[in-house]
Amino acid sequence: MKHMNHSMLPLALAAVLGAGAAHAADDAATAREAEAMVKKGVAYIKANGKDKGFAEITRRDSKEFHDRDLYLAAHKLDGTCVAHGTNEKMVGKNFIDMRDIDGKEYIKERVDLGKTKTSFYTDYKFVNPVSKKIEPKTAYCERLDDYVVCGGIYKK
Repeated sequence: MKHMNHSMLPLALAAVLGAGAAHAADDAATAREAEAMVKKGVAYIKANGKDKGFAEITRRDSKEFHDRDLYLAAHKLDGTCVAHGTNEKMVGKNFIDMRDIDGKEYIKERVDLGKTKTSFYTDYKFVNPVSKKIEPKTAYCERLDDYVVCGGIYKK
């Protein structure tokens, strides 16, 4: 038995090291980080006003609201985008009828939930700014007055 354990050691070690390397390369944001960024965004908007807050969320080089594949987006409860961390061209446009690749009206779901809940999660598919691929995503959202502020993570 001892001989068999020693012969399996390199394989077991390789598996452990390989798993560690894969984990280190897969440096995606976590749900806890998304929740923390949304809370930070809501606090920033409350402290600085909506105009400055939404502009800061949209500003691509803002380190406060952009971290790897994690960024914030905010919508009015009618579906109009007021801030978007990866695409400033979305700001000012109404996305109530926006559908993901599976046909899910995820903005409508987001604002409908925002009308009745102070915080919630939604699932949909969206382009990952790091991989540039459409991937499953879950977003943590908080209502702020007549807006929802969300930060999402890509599911692996």
